[in-house]
Amino acid sequence: MIILHRPFIVHSPEMVSKIIKKRSPPRSIKRHHRRKTSPTKKNASFSVIASLNKSIKTCRRRIVRLFSKLAHIATTPSATRKRCRLGYKILQQEEEFDEFESNFIIPKALVFDQWQCLLPPLISTAKKTIFLDLDETLVHSSPDPPPKKYDFTVTPSIDGQVMNFYVLKRPGVDFFLEEISKKHEVVVFTAGLKQYASQVLDKLDPGGRFISHRLYRDSCKEVNGKFVKDLSVMGRDLGRVVIVDDNPNAYSLQPENAVPIRPFVEDSEDRELEKLVQFFELCERFEDMRVAVKQCFNGGGTAGGGCVDDYGFVQLKL
Repeated sequence: MIILHRPFIVHSPEMVSKIIKKRSPPRSIKRHHRRKTSPTKKNASFSVIASLNKSIKTCRRRIVRLFSKLAHIATTPSATRKRCRLGYKILQQEEEFDEFESNFIIPKALVFDQWQCLLPPLISTAKKTIFLDLDETLVHSSPDPPPKKYDFTVTPSIDGQVMNFYVLKRPGVDFFLEEISKKHEVVVFTAGLKQYASQVLDKLDPGGRFISHRLYRDSCKEVNGKFVKDLSVMGRDLGRVVIVDDNPNAYSLQPENAVPIRPFVEDSEDRELEKLVQFFELCERFEDMRVAVKQCFNGGGTAGGGCVDDYGFVQLKL
């Protein structure tokens, strides 16, 4: 006789299939079960990110170079553009990122604060800057008919019309530019049109040996119908700049930085530029150029050796 300790139950085929279905895991569990990402795929993701950042960094560097070239073309003659490349070391330093950031962080935007200034950075921060007017300060120009005396001619095209200008250099202008450029940054800032002024400067300073930068009418501000030269947007310390101009309206925003000069027309005995050479030699002992201007001219008075002539311009007497 066979005794069974447990009851033996015989199930039908339908019942067996139901039991098997109950024991199988639900689909929701299967969906959430994923394989771990292999190290090879992780490395591939990092390499893609690194490659993308490298491409963006290269693009940024090329944009910086492009802006640098544009600034050179706008402010310097062709012969001196190569000499000014050192002035962009500040921009090049900004391209140096931290090793981690350069490989794993994508910059959100490119910011060029330097381009808010009209001039590129100084090549030598030890130099002071002299802004010079052109017409009636360095030269005198007259259109047709030709005057009795002139040094050279220029033929700019203005509004589609070619015009003749006969230019007379102020006495001592060649010596003046050569002397002040030895220790100062020289910038010609004129309210004249670029078509005309650029040709005059090419004749006055061939090869760009003495004049570092050129600014024209489009760099002036128009205030009450008059062209004003704002020194605050040049990217220079106002304590280390001075402007020489025959028109008081031109420096009305920074009169403390201005050295007035008698307008030049045809006076062959004019010695104003010779006096200015001596003035800038005296300025070497002043850290702030505004102090030098105030002491030498005394705001248009006579205490500093200056006097006001019939035109209302201060004349330095040395």
